[in-house]
Amino acid sequence: MTDGGGALILVSAERARDFPQKPVYLLGTGESVETPMVSQMADFTSSRAFRVAGPKAFAETGITHSDVDHLMIYDAFAHLPIYGLEDLGFVPRGEAGAFIAEHNTAPGGKLPLNTNGGGLSYMHSGMYGMYALQESVRQMRGIAPAQVPGVGLPWCGRRVRRFRHHHHVECAGVSIQPAV
Repeated sequence: MTDGGGALILVSAERARDFPQKPVYLLGTGESVETPMVSQMADFTSSRAFRVAGPKAFAETGITHSDVDHLMIYDAFAHLPIYGLEDLGFVPRGEAGAFIAEHNTAPGGKLPLNTNGGGLSYMHSGMYGMYALQESVRQMRGIAPAQVPGVGLPWCGRRVRRFRHHHHVECAGVSIQPAV
């Protein structure tokens, strides 16, 4: 029994050129986990997974926060987007709640967040990580139902980044899935 499923096809850049749709290139990674249980976290207001993997991936990919104009954060719990926004350095510590309340993460806001709905607005099947990746690819291809203006191919060309194991960045757009 399942609530849904999804797949991504990963191939070499050379092979991707043969596909009918423009590919989304994965160029960088960062990886970290903290603990499988929230009760074992060192700090309940911050996630080490975001704090460790984020800087590694940003350094490897060569982008900065100002290059990102679309963000996908795994949000099985309401606090995860707050951790992501703050621990990845998009907003100062303690300011993510107000940033979200001021509609900065809404379509047309300063940093659109979870444009496919996200767990903050609907219950998902637990496979949200795959859905966030698929939405990121749609955004990068410029074909998402809630397309963020200025995001996606051809605007970004080949500058697409990926954080591996719970964190990815895609050219002017980011998908984040922390292991909390």
